[in-house]
Amino acid sequence: MMSDVILILALFVLAAFFWQLRQMAELSRVFAEQACRKQSVQLLAIAMVHARPSFGGHTGICWKATFMFEFSTDGMDQHQGQLSMKGKQIQGVEWPVFPEPEWNDAPLSQGKFGGCGTQSRCSTGKCH
Repeated sequence: MMSDVILILALFVLAAFFWQLRQMAELSRVFAEQACRKQSVQLLAIAMVHARPSFGGHTGICWKATFMFEFSTDGMDQHQGQLSMKGKQIQGVEWPVFPEPEWNDAPLSQGKFGGCGTQSRCSTGKCH
């Protein structure tokens, strides 16, 4: 009888921990989407790398998890970043160094303060 109660209690605790991990995974996806939108990149995938119990905080026991996310700057390349969480709070986001998109369509500077522009009288190579 007592062993049944302990078994049911242990199953309940395991289910609660699993539920917390699933909730963290959903929150990490939402935060990764927001972070990628701020960086003007496309989120491709996100996955939990590892999780472990952590002590402290408001509830005493919570999960500390690391998520790896993949993103693309132009739809062709692929980069990886890391997102760290403790409970429902984001601890940090690590972005790799990734190249900026090509700026072939950038506007040319014109006029007196933007360089020589289209003025033909600037032959010295030194602009105003």
